[in-house]
Amino acid sequence: MRDLTKRLPAACAVWVALLLGLWLWGNGLTEVPAGTAGPATGDMAAAGRPPLTDLPTVHRPLTSAEPLTLDIPGLDLRAPVVARGLDERGAPDPPPLDRAGEVGWYAAGTAPGAEGAALMVGHVDTGTRPAVFHRLDTLELGQEIRVGRSDGTVAEFTVEDVRVLDRDGFDAQEAYGPRHEGRAELRLITCGGAYDPTTGTYEANVVVSAYLTDASEPRTHA
Repeated sequence: MRDLTKRLPAACAVWVALLLGLWLWGNGLTEVPAGTAGPATGDMAAAGRPPLTDLPTVHRPLTSAEPLTLDIPGLDLRAPVVARGLDERGAPDPPPLDRAGEVGWYAAGTAPGAEGAALMVGHVDTGTRPAVFHRLDTLELGQEIRVGRSDGTVAEFTVEDVRVLDRDGFDAQEAYGPRHEGRAELRLITCGGAYDPTTGTYEANVVVSAYLTDASEPRTHA
């Protein structure tokens, strides 16, 4: 069993920092072109994939509202979402390890449910125990992700792929650029692959891509 003790801040935060920089670079891109090559470790949801027409219909984007909770029924996961920015080094500032059950939303980007690709990050472990996204890589095509929002709506997303992206040949557009213009999309990211003790990082990231397929109405008060 790998020794996880005292490694997570370097292992996860530094690599996610690199990915975020590339995502920001690619954020103006609106659609992944057909035939874009996948990463070396590939699409984990591809095996046995049904035609994309079997997935739910795209729902029109919602107005922007802050996310409050993340609910993934297939993982028995329900977690609070907190707005995060960048730290003094210019790296994304995830929830601290003593709050590893929380999910961080990159608040300078897109809000989940609004048009574009919203970014959420979470730890995979804390060095001593599993963290909020420790089973993220087990998500499958078609599973549901729900985001409770500050306007009372629940934005419901459907998983369209799960990828493990190596550092080598990383494609920012493929990972973080919106897949289709005009859609509301969601990316969930955590550490993945093997841990490299020479660099103090994981060798890859798990990136879950989902798109908006339903939404509840805002709560009304008498």
